[in-house]
Amino acid sequence: MRLFALLLLLCCSMQSYSQDCNYTLQGTLQDFHDSSTLAGATIVVAQTGRAVQTDVEGNFTISSLCKSTYQLQISHPYCSTKVFTVQIPADTIKTFTLEHHLEALNEIIVNGNSSSRQTKTLFENTINQETISDFSGASLGDALNSISGVSSLNTGNAVVKPIINGLHSSRIVLINNGVRMQDQQWGAEHAPTIDINTAGSIKVIKGAGALQYGGNAIGGVIITQAPKIPLLDSLYGKTTLSGSSNGRGGVVSSRVTKSHENGWYTSLQGTLKRFGDFQSPNYILSNTGVFERTFAYRLGYNRIDYGVDAYYSYFRNEIGILRASHIAGAEDQVQAISSDVPLIINDFTYAIGNPRQDVAHHLARIKGFKKIKGLGRVTLQYDFQQNNRLEYDVRRAQQQDKASVDLNLKTHTLKVDLKSDISDNLTISTGVNTDYQTNYANPNTGVRRLIPDYTKYDFGAYLSGDYSISSRWLLEAGFRFDYTYMDAFKFYRKSFWESRGYDTQFADLVVQEYGNQVLTNPKLCFKNPSFTLGSTYNFADTYTLFANYSMASRAPNASELFSEGLHHSASRMELGDLQFDSEIAHKVSVTLQQKGKRFDFTIMPYSNSIDNFILIEPTGIQQTIRGNFQVWEYRQTQAQIFGIDVDATISVFDNLSFNHQFSLVKGYDLLKNQALINMPASSTQNSLVYTHPKFYNLKIRLLSNFVFAQNEYPNTNFEVVLPQSIQTVDISTPPDAYHLLNFNTSVDVSSSLHLGVSVNNVFNTPYRNYLNRLRYYADDLGRNISIQLQFNY
Repeated sequence: MRLFALLLLLCCSMQSYSQDCNYTLQGTLQDFHDSSTLAGATIVVAQTGRAVQTDVEGNFTISSLCKSTYQLQISHPYCSTKVFTVQIPADTIKTFTLEHHLEALNEIIVNGNSSSRQTKTLFENTINQETISDFSGASLGDALNSISGVSSLNTGNAVVKPIINGLHSSRIVLINNGVRMQDQQWGAEHAPTIDINTAGSIKVIKGAGALQYGGNAIGGVIITQAPKIPLLDSLYGKTTLSGSSNGRGGVVSSRVTKSHENGWYTSLQGTLKRFGDFQSPNYILSNTGVFERTFAYRLGYNRIDYGVDAYYSYFRNEIGILRASHIAGAEDQVQAISSDVPLIINDFTYAIGNPRQDVAHHLARIKGFKKIKGLGRVTLQYDFQQNNRLEYDVRRAQQQDKASVDLNLKTHTLKVDLKSDISDNLTISTGVNTDYQTNYANPNTGVRRLIPDYTKYDFGAYLSGDYSISSRWLLEAGFRFDYTYMDAFKFYRKSFWESRGYDTQFADLVVQEYGNQVLTNPKLCFKNPSFTLGSTYNFADTYTLFANYSMASRAPNASELFSEGLHHSASRMELGDLQFDSEIAHKVSVTLQQKGKRFDFTIMPYSNSIDNFILIEPTGIQQTIRGNFQVWEYRQTQAQIFGIDVDATISVFDNLSFNHQFSLVKGYDLLKNQALINMPASSTQNSLVYTHPKFYNLKIRLLSNFVFAQNEYPNTNFEVVLPQSIQTVDISTPPDAYHLLNFNTSVDVSSSLHLGVSVNNVFNTPYRNYLNRLRYYADDLGRNISIQLQFNY
């Protein structure tokens, strides 16, 4: 009887087991981005070890499952393996998604979507990590000069401000690690507060097509991107040591990164740069030393469909301004400009005296993203910046340590962006941002404040999209609107206030009068629409045609509106105008690109018509108790700028290539029927590059750089009254054309050691650049020999 009962129970159990394990899971594997099916994926049932693969339509079937909970491990080429938990109460149909763009995974946190182009109808120039390393001891502006159509506005050798197609300062948007820089870029001698060693790559967009970064990029956009961090367990770093003969100094820069397969990563980077007085071919450029130190730290968590990244950087730079550029009386002014050598030449020193700049910049950012199926990728970012700018003039002994200009600029920014792949052919991007900015000008400097205290609010919103008509033809369009409100408190000299007619036109702005001073409270608002429309067409397999029209508008900055005093590091009086309206630029550019096996080229003609163009130009001279200073005044006009950039590369042999660049830009003041001031002269660069990858990865490069004389310029000469005569001072005539020869070579001594040697201005040629603000007083740099060691670990 007991045996019968046991057999009956066993049969029932077997029947029960058979019933519970006849269930089937039918699954479909799709891409998270666009729901496309993924074929050839492997699905492993963790509990049983059984494995199946998806078919060509991304489908799979697992049979004989019990009523239970299973863990499925799903893997696919170029995807990150993922484990899913699935409950099987009965026959089940389920869809699974994987991130099919693993190659872009490590870039999502860096700048939202760095693997794609920032705009698809404007040609983008890119500076890669190798080139950035070559400029480790130089500045961001020096590296950008290697791109056709990009030049620089210099104050000596240490202050290098980028120019794109003839435009600079507030007309160029600079993005550093996803943050739009706010570092008082309005000044001609205000260099970007960015350590080039923090960048993994640099992109240059010659136009205002990238609306997500702002509508006021009349000149273009420069984007520095952090190095990519892999999604795996690793610990690596790089240290670069470089020394230079000119300036008798060098740079030490180091970065170490730790990443984890689970998504966590951290990175630490620091740079120390120190140079003494630089030298022209024939004399010391006294008081031109540099002392720069920077620090940057990143911490983040990066997963397939969400992530967060925190970043902080500190930039501190002390820069000496050529002592011979700050002179006293009118007679000295005439003598300094007409002399072939500086009036002040001292022995070499590392000490940085007055005049000088001391700039400190803090940047803190936190950004997170989340991919939402059916909606797209949503990115939320907050960043804070604080820029403290000190300018020291040549003053009496008891005031030598007191800054003549002391500005503290604080900016808070909050932005939200959404990028949606509506279909295989249509992508839509939209976003909003808001900025809150305060500027505090220390009143205890003992001199009139050039820039007043102000509070500024900015709000911007954009919508852009690109549509692929076919595999060869793409259209792109976008619209942006920016609103700016500025609330300032500004003291004016009563005589200046009345001479401009402000006493009648802006009588309501007066808060109170203090003798010969007028305290005013300007409250200004600007509404700036921007628009872009473009197309990209690929034909004949190797040719691409980019065409773009953009309308961009820019509100005047605080310097253009309120300047009324001595700009000490520029050594000139500057006068703004409260009546300025927004600039409105209409730019048309066409780029033809060809990529062949032996011959590549890019040709980019462009035309930029700018209404209410704001320029600053010399209008006279003013004698003060501090010395004799040129007066530079802002005004608005109708401007027309056009030009062409050409790049070409010919592979002469497998190991030998010839590179050519040519840039031409012309700018005209249509109201005065004259050339615009400070337009770059035409230039051409030609180089021969020899590489031998099998012999220690040897590279040898010989570069010829020829800069033509600027033959179109306005007449801005002025007269100086001397005790015995009236002297005309020529500050208009550009310097002669010049030709420089540069040489560099590098080898990989081992897998972890890279050695580079470079010689700039090989023949020690004396020259002066039209766009160097100190060309009136001294020659540019002489020969410079540099040695660089790079350790990878």
